[in-house]
Amino acid sequence: MYKEVFKGGVGEIVEKKSRFIASVFPVSTEEEAIDIINQLKKKYWDARHNCYAYVCGHNDDVVRFSDDGEPAQTAGKPMLDILMSENVKNILVVVTRYFGGVLLGTGGLVRAYQQATKEGLKNSTVLEMEDSYVLEITTDYTDVGKIKYICASYDAKEVNCEYGQYAVTTVVVSANNKPAFVDKLTQATSARAKVDEKERGFYHAYGTDIIKSRG
Repeated sequence: MYKEVFKGGVGEIVEKKSRFIASVFPVSTEEEAIDIINQLKKKYWDARHNCYAYVCGHNDDVVRFSDDGEPAQTAGKPMLDILMSENVKNILVVVTRYFGGVLLGTGGLVRAYQQATKEGLKNSTVLEMEDSYVLEITTDYTDVGKIKYICASYDAKEVNCEYGQYAVTTVVVSANNKPAFVDKLTQATSARAKVDEKERGFYHAYGTDIIKSRG
């Protein structure tokens, strides 16, 4: 299980008259991250620094950071440390600094960039992504109540239910719970329930939507 940005946001802090603006974005590739960084550098052309950190891929396939002129290890790396400690993937954070005329020192810079990163994350929508299966359960109407009860027992998220000749329920269930969940469905419905595996991946059931990981 890990976290992923569903919707980015912006957070800002002020430290000894310096403004630190954290912009958070969901990204899938390094090319996408670089393009956004270049756009922000144009937007904040008058800022002293545009430091960044990004992680692409749920296995940390691409990890990069930049101090953008700040003293080494005082900006990009501390920002990246926050992303790693929070276990957030497929994310780009750019912290723009407008210098306020007062030097913060290395310790002060580290704290300011990390605090700005946390503020950006707080103002973003971050979802937990879990190794899961999307299952389609087809059964008689008489079994719908049992299906709902079993879903609740195994923390399977019901995201859709269509009613035609049969009731067809789409659920997301963790890979760990899936074997026991399917066995319980079979027992409870006397094997009337037909379970089709639609897909496996890292998912989050967000309301009635299935959010799939970016990679």
